[in-house]
Amino acid sequence: MSLVSDAVWAASPTTTRGQPTLLSSDPKGERIAYAAGKSVFLRSIDDPAISKQYTQHTAQTTVARFAPSGFYVASGDASGTVRVWDCVGEGATKGEYHIIAGRINDLAWDGDSQRIIAVGDGKERFGHCITADSGNSVGEISGHSSQINTVSIRQQRPLRAATGSDDTSLVFYHGAPFKFNTSLRGQHNRFVFGTAFSPDGSVFASVGADKRIWLYDGKTGEAKGQIGEGVHTGSIFGISWAKDSKRFVTASADQTVRIWDPEAGKAIQTWRMGEEGVPSIPDQQVGVVWPTGRSDGLVVSVDLEGNLNYLVDGNPKPTRVVRGHQKNITAAALSGSTFVTGSYDGRILAWDTNTGLADKVDGESHSNYVAGLVPSDSKSEAGVLSVGWDDTLRSISVQNKIFTGAANELKFQPKGVAAASDVVLVPSSDAIIVYKNGNKASSLSVKYTPTSIAAHGSNVAVGGDDKLIHIYTLSSTELKDTGIELRRATAPISALAFSASGDKIAAGANNGKIYAFNASSDWKIITDRWSAHTARITALAWDADAKLVASGSLDTNVMVWSVEDPGKRIKAMNAHKDGVTGVAWEPSGKVLSAGGDSSIKVWKLTG
Repeated sequence: MSLVSDAVWAASPTTTRGQPTLLSSDPKGERIAYAAGKSVFLRSIDDPAISKQYTQHTAQTTVARFAPSGFYVASGDASGTVRVWDCVGEGATKGEYHIIAGRINDLAWDGDSQRIIAVGDGKERFGHCITADSGNSVGEISGHSSQINTVSIRQQRPLRAATGSDDTSLVFYHGAPFKFNTSLRGQHNRFVFGTAFSPDGSVFASVGADKRIWLYDGKTGEAKGQIGEGVHTGSIFGISWAKDSKRFVTASADQTVRIWDPEAGKAIQTWRMGEEGVPSIPDQQVGVVWPTGRSDGLVVSVDLEGNLNYLVDGNPKPTRVVRGHQKNITAAALSGSTFVTGSYDGRILAWDTNTGLADKVDGESHSNYVAGLVPSDSKSEAGVLSVGWDDTLRSISVQNKIFTGAANELKFQPKGVAAASDVVLVPSSDAIIVYKNGNKASSLSVKYTPTSIAAHGSNVAVGGDDKLIHIYTLSSTELKDTGIELRRATAPISALAFSASGDKIAAGANNGKIYAFNASSDWKIITDRWSAHTARITALAWDADAKLVASGSLDTNVMVWSVEDPGKRIKAMNAHKDGVTGVAWEPSGKVLSAGGDSSIKVWKLTG
C-alpha cells in the first residue's frame, strides 16, 4: 500500500506591504506561477484546486517566471539563488546559480528561453545576466546605485533590456551580451517598481511609487511620454501587457486594477476592490498578470492578503476570488465535508473538500496564532471551536462560514481544545477549564503541565509533560479524576485522538513515537510499535472503522498505521516543508494534511 498525492491546495502568494508581488503566466494561459514561503506554486487558472509545488529552495522564495517556451520555470529566493527547473514533467532542477549576495527581486527570460537576467539587492552588484542551461555570464547589469526591483527583456532581435531601481532611474541595455546603453533619469522621482516590454517589442513602460506611468521606445530606449497623471492615487506595483500589445494593465495600492490604452493615453477599464469609498489596506493590489494565450481576456491580480482576484471585462467585481493561507497552518479540523484550518497569523479558512477551494470565515477572527481547532459536539448545528494565543475561545458556524456569538476571554494561554457532550474543555498551564454555552462552568487544577487534550462522550484524556496520559470523566460540567494514568511514553505527550466510536485512543509523543490504547474498559495498550517518525507528533486521526491511524509530525512526513498489523506503515515523505501540523480522514477514505508550507495536501491510499 502507498499514499499517493491526489491534490495540492496551494498557499497564497507571499506579500509584503510596499513591495511588488510578482505573478507569471505560462504561454498557453493555463497556469500561473508565484512564490509562497519557501516554495513555488504552479496553479491552474481555471481549476485553482489543481497545483504543483516546487520545494527545492532553501530560503524564502521571491519570484517565479515561466520561460517563453513553456517548458521551464526560473525562480529566485532571498539568498540570491536562481533555480531553473522543468515545469512539465517531474519538476527536476536543471540548474542552480548564485547571482548576488542578497534577495532576488525579479528575473526575466529572453525570447529564445536561453538567457536570464536576475536582479535584486546585492552587495557588489545588483544583478547579472546568465545562460539558463549553464549559468555562464552573458553580459553585466550596471548603472544603478541601489537595489533593482524590476527587469524586462525585449522578446525580439535586436535584444534590449530595461531595469528599474530604488535609485528612481531606469537603465537601458543593448544585447546580447547585455551591456549598459543609457540611463533614464528624471521620469520617476521615487522607487521604480515595474517595467515591461510590449510583446511586439515596440515600446516598454515603467511604473513606480510616484504613481506615474511612462512609455519608452522599445528599440532606442527614448522616453516617449507619460500617461495617466493623477489617475492612480497610490504606488503602482505591477504592470502586464495584453498579447496584442495594444493595452496593458496596472495594479496599485489605491485598491484598483486599471487597463490602459497607451495610444489614447487613458484608462479604459477600472476595477476597485473592497467597499466603495472605504480605504482598506488588505485590498491594496500588489501584483497583476494578464495571461497570454487566453480568449476570455482574463486578468489576475493579487492583493495584500494574497487573494487572487479574477477580473473579466465588463464585470466590475472579481468573478472569483481564490483564497489560501500565507503563514504556516497551525491547526486543522474536519467537520462533515468542510476542512477548517487556522494559521500563525490568525487567519481561519473553511475548505470545501469536494472542490478544494477555500472560503474565509467571516467575522472577528483571532489576532494571532491559532492554537487549536475542534469540531463541536453539539447536536444543534455543525460547528468548529477555535482557541488562539490572543487568549480567546471562539465558535464557528460551518454552514454559514462565520464566527458565532462573542469571543470568550480565557485569561490564559490555551494548550489545546476538546469538545464533548455540549461542553468545551481548554487546558491551561496548570488546570483544565470547562466551558458551556460560552461561559466558564468549572475548572480542575492539576499538578502537571497539560500538553494536549482529547474528549469523547464522558471520557477526557489529557497528556502531560510528565509523560503520562491522565484519564478524567465528565459528568455534565464537572471533571472527575479517575486516577487512571496511561504510562508508556518516554517523552511528553504532544497529540491525542479518540476513534469515532470512542473505544480507542491514540497518543503521540515529543520523540515521534505513537501508542494506541483501548478506551472502552481496561485502557490496555493495543500497540506501542508505531515508531518511525523522528520528531514531535503534531496531529493524529483515526479512520471511520478505527483500523487505521494517520499521523503528522515535525519531521515533514505523513504516515498511516494499521491496528491489525502494527509493524506495517505507509508513508508520504516530505509531505510538507517545515513540518505537518494537521491530519484528518475525509469520509471517502482520503487523508488530508496541512502544514508549515501553508498548503493542504490530499492523499489517496492505494493498494
